[in-house]
Amino acid sequence: MKPIHIWYRTFQAVFNIAARALPWRKAQTIEGAGSISEIPALLKKAGVIKPLVVTDPGLVGAGIAGKITDALAAAGVSYAFYSEVEPNPSVTTVDKITKLYHDKGCSGFIAIGGGSSMDAAKGAAARVTKPKKTVNQLGGLLKVRKKTPPFIAVPTTSGTGSETTIAALITDQETHHKYAIMDLSLIPDYAILDPDLTVGLPPHITAMTGMDALTHAVEAYLCWTYNTKESIAFALDATRRIFANLETVYADGSDRNARLEMMVASYKAGFAFTRAGVGNIHAIAHTLGGLYNAAHGLANAVILPIVLEDYGDKVYAKLAMLADAAGIAKGVSDEEDAKLFISAIRGMNERMGIPKGFDFIREEDIPQMITWALKEANPIYPVPVIFDRERCRSVIEKIRV
Repeated sequence: MKPIHIWYRTFQAVFNIAARALPWRKAQTIEGAGSISEIPALLKKAGVIKPLVVTDPGLVGAGIAGKITDALAAAGVSYAFYSEVEPNPSVTTVDKITKLYHDKGCSGFIAIGGGSSMDAAKGAAARVTKPKKTVNQLGGLLKVRKKTPPFIAVPTTSGTGSETTIAALITDQETHHKYAIMDLSLIPDYAILDPDLTVGLPPHITAMTGMDALTHAVEAYLCWTYNTKESIAFALDATRRIFANLETVYADGSDRNARLEMMVASYKAGFAFTRAGVGNIHAIAHTLGGLYNAAHGLANAVILPIVLEDYGDKVYAKLAMLADAAGIAKGVSDEEDAKLFISAIRGMNERMGIPKGFDFIREEDIPQMITWALKEANPIYPVPVIFDRERCRSVIEKIRV
């Protein structure tokens, strides 16, 4: 093992001990069709007089955001509204939301949407709490360390897990660098898992977000160092639910039972990776989001089988356990079951129209991608295989088509 790799593993061992003393918590879930009706009561319980509702233009146009604001209006709750969150939210967007929060005299957040809306609102919550810090200065681990305003997350996809994570992914529009603000204070107080909000989700978004959730579960399970009994159980259960339900909702978006199963899977996978970490898949995927505005779930879906295959025998035993959770293991050998698992992922991708790679990655961007990916992954992520620049380049070349 290289000296730098010894340092990484030492850091992870020490961090693991320290992390177990941190005040971890989970967002309280309210589950089931029509559960958005509980939001006014939750606001009252949290002492929020005027929430800032944060969402994106697509959800406004689809009438989904209006379902929540109608519920607020019917309960006599005054609110402010921001609906211009873009995919891969920028520093500028976070700053606009922060200013609106102060200008309108708000006292809490309701984030409606996928990861972008929740991440933008979380970034603003961090800035409200630390007003003297810029978004860039808050990037990294445990830079907030103070209680943020009450936060209700209302996911409308089943993938990002942002309704229970410590992270807010923000893109610096000047450098195109996508990075995370990570702090326990950013875990939402409540997560509303209402399948009615996902019934109209287009099949391609259902596919991308579902594979995003699977990537969370798989990477969390492989990042063994920080795992707890609960995060291991959540990762396995999320994997089981995704394999059982993702293609069902892809084919029939109106299946509310399967939709709820996917929402629970996303939540559990989100908790699992919040506690255990992600890895090289996410580190590379974030570079695609920053440089090319690639959808995060799509990037993860494409990269997932490529990196798992690259890990080789270092992950056979754990992938065999995931294959068993997915109901596809044959039990002959860990290697065979691991390869069955990777093949099953590729099969799902193909059946749901997810490409095998990307043709937009420019050769001149690869050195920057490698630098960003390795800096993100090391030393914090307890990856099963530590990539050096050569190995990272090899993986990126396999992603290009």
